Amino acid sequence: MAVENQTHVTEFTLLSFSHGQPFLFVLFLAVYLATLLGNSAILALVFLDPHLHRPMYFFLSHLSCLDICYSSVTVPKILANALRPQATISYRGCLAQMFFLMWCAGTECVLLAVMAYDRYAAICQPLRYAHTMSWGVCVAAATGCWLWGMLDSAVHTLLATRLSFCRAARLQHIFCDVPPLLRAACSNTHPSEVALHAASIFVGLGPFLLVIISYLRILATIIQMPVATNRRKAFSTCSAHLLVVTLYFVTANLNYNRPSAGYSPAADTLVSALYCIVTPMLNPLIYSLRNQEVRGALRKAVWGQGMLGCLGSDA
Repeated sequence: MAVENQTHVTEFTLLSFSHGQPFLFVLFLAVYLATLLGNSAILALVFLDPHLHRPMYFFLSHLSCLDICYSSVTVPKILANALRPQATISYRGCLAQMFFLMWCAGTECVLLAVMAYDRYAAICQPLRYAHTMSWGVCVAAATGCWLWGMLDSAVHTLLATRLSFCRAARLQHIFCDVPPLLRAACSNTHPSEVALHAASIFVGLGPFLLVIISYLRILATIIQMPVATNRRKAFSTCSAHLLVVTLYFVTANLNYNRPSAGYSPAADTLVSALYCIVTPMLNPLIYSLRNQEVRGALRKAVWGQGMLGCLGSDA
């Protein structure tokens, strides 16, 4: 490992690949392919089906795009390292991976809050919904989510470039992220730790509280609905959103706010994999299984194309 004046490294060794590389390769490849297939299907359905050209599915398409980016930032490098005798990543590659990973994380936190507010506006204020969530508002909100995530990521990456690493630079992880970099650094990590805690409040806790408030208001409105069919439809849609939000925020909070005492590299790797590798695979499954309109669009796309093919062959 090249080290210059104990301040600069050329590459990091990833120590979480010590056992089971072939198994990891097969496992992560299956998860990655499922993520690409599921989220690409959501994107295609939202683009092709006019019935899904609504704010809820506009934001869902952004979530699917984020999930594809999430996996593509980490999994290809994991697959490459799983087949190597020693798992490594270059210093610049590590910073780039961390930048895009944090960009996706920050963007998804805010996007999930926007999606919760969209459901609040649709269920609790239906008469004003068309004005509240106009296409101009939706485009501005989605753009703001991506820019907010990029700004948050830029701060963390800039602070990471000021860290120095003594002796061999080894990360107890399977990819580059802020917490393992801070644990491996031998310089002052206080600025990065402050930034991480601040981001946990403004990028994590803030959007999560907005989600909770929105769904409490939604729940109160659903209970007051006079027609049982409307209650079931609203609850089915919102329960899918709430499941996605809970899974993401809980695992993300565990990843970036784990106590230093009792730290376990294996547990940390598992939590990180859940929040940025497994969750992107589950999101399209949750939405397709719990959302009647998405299931209907999928059936229409599959069976409709099949019927057109049969009619074409008969002609």
